[in-house]
Amino acid sequence: MNESISHSGVWGFAAVMIVIASWVLYKYLAPKTWREWASAGLVQAFIIALYAEMYGFPLTIYLMVRFFGLDRAHLDANLWSTVLGVGELGMMISMVLGYVLLFVGIGLFAQGWRELYRAQKEKRLATGGLYAFVRHPQYTGLFVGLFGEGVVHWPTVFSVALFPVIVLVYWLLARREEKRVLQEFGDEYRAYMRRVPMFLPRIGQWGQFVERSNVVGNEQELPRR
Repeated sequence: MNESISHSGVWGFAAVMIVIASWVLYKYLAPKTWREWASAGLVQAFIIALYAEMYGFPLTIYLMVRFFGLDRAHLDANLWSTVLGVGELGMMISMVLGYVLLFVGIGLFAQGWRELYRAQKEKRLATGGLYAFVRHPQYTGLFVGLFGEGVVHWPTVFSVALFPVIVLVYWLLARREEKRVLQEFGDEYRAYMRRVPMFLPRIGQWGQFVERSNVVGNEQELPRR
């Protein structure tokens, strides 16, 4: 394969994006136990692999050319542009959709952290705000953001393969966290678990759920745990 691939080889920008994304990740996840560190490390591996391919070396495209006979006159580092043959237009559409999901995810992630922090500070269970819709809005935001950036915007072999693993790992982590919360809040938390789903709001509640993530300094019913 002798074709040059556009939108690749910008390693400096890849490094900057990895550092920024990793800083946000550890700032809000704030891992303490080894399980939390292992889970966060998996997300960081996702981030490194994603931006290394997005701006550095498009490994997924090379693999598809080598093993699946992909042959285009013009190859682009973006999978949608190359596979669907829609060029810059395909990349722009996937970028817009991906960034919408990414920023929605960041909003949920950050607002969930604020609500949980306030609830822990006040030593109470967080059942309002985002926690009125799901029991783990931080993780929901993480999933939405990763899906938007690593599957919709810039899918790669590693991002697509790692995404379901990350969901599974955080599902297991959430179950362990809930066991600790049950020890502290008992029947109050059991009743809350019966009312509220773990990660995904009920049908018809997504609009309100996303809207709550954009309310800065929401003083109404904050938090959990």
